[in-house]
Order: sequence, then C-alpha cells, then structure tokens
Amino acid sequence: MKTQEKNILFTTAKLAVVAVAMFAFVFVVMVPLYNVLCDVLGINGRTGDRYEATEIVIDTDRQVEVQFVANFNEEMPWGFKPSVTMVKVNPGASNETVFLAHNPMPKDMVAQAIPSISPARAAEYFHKTECFCFNEQPLTAGESAELPLVYIVDRDLPKDIKTITLSYTLFDITERVQRTDS
Repeated sequence: MKTQEKNILFTTAKLAVVAVAMFAFVFVVMVPLYNVLCDVLGINGRTGDRYEATEIVIDTDRQVEVQFVANFNEEMPWGFKPSVTMVKVNPGASNETVFLAHNPMPKDMVAQAIPSISPARAAEYFHKTECFCFNEQPLTAGESAELPLVYIVDRDLPKDIKTITLSYTLFDITERVQRTDS
C-alpha cells in the first residue's frame, strides 16, 4: 500500500472516530445537560411530573383557554391528535381530555409523548394529575387507543395569561424498549 493511500485511510478513520464521538456527545451529554438547564432556568415550557392536588378551590370568576396540539417527529408513522383542540377551564378545577393514537403499521410499536407548554412561564401553573406522557404507550399493529389526560390550571396562574397551549410530540421508542427488554 502506498504512503498516500495509508494517509487517506488514516484520515478517514480519524474522521469516522470524530463523527462517532460527536454523535455520542450530543446524546449522552447534551440532552441531559439541556434538560437540567431547562429545569433550572424554567425555559422551553416543559411540564412537571405527576401532580397531587392537596386543596381544591376553583376560581369561578375566571376562565383560561387551553389549546391542545399534537406534533410528530419524522420517524413516527402513527396517527396522533387531540380529541378536542380547545377548551375553556376555570383555574383550580380538575379537567379531563383524551388524545387519540393509531398505529397503522403492520408491527407492534411503542411511543413516548413529550409535553411542552406555551407560554413557557405558564408551565409551572399547569399540573397533570394523570397523563399518558408519564408512561410508554405500546400499540399492537393496527391498534387504536384513547390516551387520557387529567390536569389542573393553577389558581395562581398570572392574570395576564389568558391562553395556554399544551403540545405533545410523539416519539417512536420501539427499538430502545426492545434493547432494554433483551
């Protein structure tokens, strides 16, 4: 093998190692770091985990519009949408809705929904007591499901926030679940 060919192979190998290292850095370091920064800074409208209501006092003098949005990433073939796109709720009241999911694929799949709230400062006032986003959502080939959401808009929501948009992005996690089950 000529010296020039060796140099090309060596450079190609170095570039491949750098590409793999960059990919690993993004998913192993950046995603957890991003999540920590979002939590600390209160940005990105990320919602919290399960909420336990201790005292229920409903503000009947005020209504807030809650909009529901379903998003997809490119690799998710499921049908996914809210059963209603907008409701008006009283702060402090417990509310229920469902999102509809359908797996049109000829294979079983597992999905995970990631929520986001807009405006971002409303996230701390939007409490989910039950949510399909707390768990993985397995659907067999051709199966459909109603995915429940029970939530409370906090009475302490700033008065200038009149509309909250809850958005879910659905991700295919089938391969990841299969790897952990093996």
